[in-house]
Amino acid sequence: MKLLMKFGGTSVADAQRIGQVVDILEQHHKAGDELAVVVSAQRGVTDQLIEVATALPTAKDNSAIASLIQSLSKRHIATLEGAAPDHVAEVGAAMEENLIRLENILNAIYNLRELTPRSKDYIISFGERLLAPILSAAIRQRGISSSVMDGCEAGILTTPQHGESTALPESDERIKRRIGPLLGKEIPVITGFMGCTREGILTTLGRSGSDYSASIIGAGIDADEIWIWTDVDGIMTCDPRVINDARVMLSLSYLEVMELSYFGAKVMHPRSIEPAMRKGILVRVKNTFNPSHPGTVIVRTGKRDHRVVKALTYIEKVAAINICGAQMIGRPGVAKSIFSILADNEVNVMMISQGSSEANISLIVDETHVSAAVKALSELAKEGIVRQVSHNHDVCAVAVVGAGMAGAPGTGG
Repeated sequence: MKLLMKFGGTSVADAQRIGQVVDILEQHHKAGDELAVVVSAQRGVTDQLIEVATALPTAKDNSAIASLIQSLSKRHIATLEGAAPDHVAEVGAAMEENLIRLENILNAIYNLRELTPRSKDYIISFGERLLAPILSAAIRQRGISSSVMDGCEAGILTTPQHGESTALPESDERIKRRIGPLLGKEIPVITGFMGCTREGILTTLGRSGSDYSASIIGAGIDADEIWIWTDVDGIMTCDPRVINDARVMLSLSYLEVMELSYFGAKVMHPRSIEPAMRKGILVRVKNTFNPSHPGTVIVRTGKRDHRVVKALTYIEKVAAINICGAQMIGRPGVAKSIFSILADNEVNVMMISQGSSEANISLIVDETHVSAAVKALSELAKEGIVRQVSHNHDVCAVAVVGAGMAGAPGTGG
């Protein structure tokens, strides 16, 4: 089989866990599978990079830079020594070069007193840049050929939006041309979370960007399956921290996973599914620390569960905005005015409900957007398009998901 495997930050948190990852890869390599690997930064590293970088423009001194570089060096060298002792000199030298580049850009941010979106993308890419060579060296330590690529070298072309870029359609051909010839000969290790524009400018893919990278590359190489390795047995019916009898779902459809992800489930981001869905590639979510568990299979067509409702999820920290007014009834263009002014103020609307009378429209927005939304909509009230705008911060959006709910009597009850 041709497999794309992605390992998250928890799966590669230290040398011991990297050893478990290589055990999995070695087993599949010996079985004759063609493998490509996408890897995240070690757990917590990206957060460290963001914290230091965002503080530097207003920092009293630049002492945080040396502290960060020392911390990253110590952690990654220790991981390298434990995971690939025969490759410490070679990989350690490359690591040192990366740390010097990181230190230089951080000092530039401090001196300029400005952190641009482009600079931030470059800085937060270093978590993956430091870790991927270690995993590749650990694979070579077992006598298996392996090489390292960043997302741009692997062929991921993106839109120019920094912090949340989207892969372009021509990525498929580039990925096939660059990675395809390596499969079966070696295990390429690719940095997750990043790509580049047509001009070669580095971009990052936003939240759960490594999952998105995995799906993009899996689609590009026409993988038989994409395996997302994490620290849980699969996608669960609900958050086990909230519902103690939550269970792993063995099968879900692409659309069910997108719905769950959009409404707060942490296993995969909605965008991560799209490239796999486009090619009809089966996706598995599995546990690195319990590889014998079948995990969750994500496929094109969902199966109706005997429970009808498959899963529950929720989003906290949202707000409800209520827009009302008799003058809205039968008046063309009211909805257009509402959504246009919200878009102009960069407010993302997550849910909408409109009464049949057309006199009331309710919206759910992120709590951080509510002030901008209310202020913008109040302008429509001044213009007489709506009568009143009110809002409620004490809201949680709950999603009930299941392919079999459509047409099932009594589901709402």
